[in-house]
Amino acid sequence: MTETFGAEFLVRWLAAVAETVDREADRLTELDSAIGDADHGANLKRGFAAVTETLAKEPPVTPGAVLTTAGRHLISTVGGASGPLYGTLPRRAGKTLGEEETIGRVRLAEALEAGVAAVAQLGGAQVGDKTMLDSLVPGVEGLRTSFGAARAAADEGAVGTVPLRARKGRASYLGERSVGHQDPGATSSALLFSTLAETAGAEGVS
Repeated sequence: MTETFGAEFLVRWLAAVAETVDREADRLTELDSAIGDADHGANLKRGFAAVTETLAKEPPVTPGAVLTTAGRHLISTVGGASGPLYGTLPRRAGKTLGEEETIGRVRLAEALEAGVAAVAQLGGAQVGDKTMLDSLVPGVEGLRTSFGAARAAADEGAVGTVPLRARKGRASYLGERSVGHQDPGATSSALLFSTLAETAGAEGVS
């Protein structure tokens, strides 16, 4: 097992995210059709495909550069409300890492925590508002313990949005009718941590 990793690991992680989003796009769109604009799956699929293509053509040499590049492309290609939010997460995390050539799991958690804080500020939301933060916040906290803990916490957070009433975003317009539906943003955010755990497990990163 290795405790540190470089840019290549994050490139492979984001490629895995793209594959998973492609596979889950219909499910994400189905969730979004209940309380949103029914475009979440398609938008994320387009965004992460663009990220993967760019990283494959011109692989960045530092973890921070991987994340800032990903964030920039997500902002420009995802569209809708999700674009700026999804793009802000890795972009701010990448800026936090700076020029560090290798990082560890806890350092990645610290960087992602900065990204999540930026997402919260941008969207004006907090945990319990039935948004992506309901997965991101516990996922990042779990990452301080292990990759598996991050996946479990993020998944639990996504499922936990079902009984919540949406207070932010398109779903908030529905009021009580948003109750009983799993938030698509929290669901897609949980995929970030599940693929991270899978990538770490496949490569012996702890």
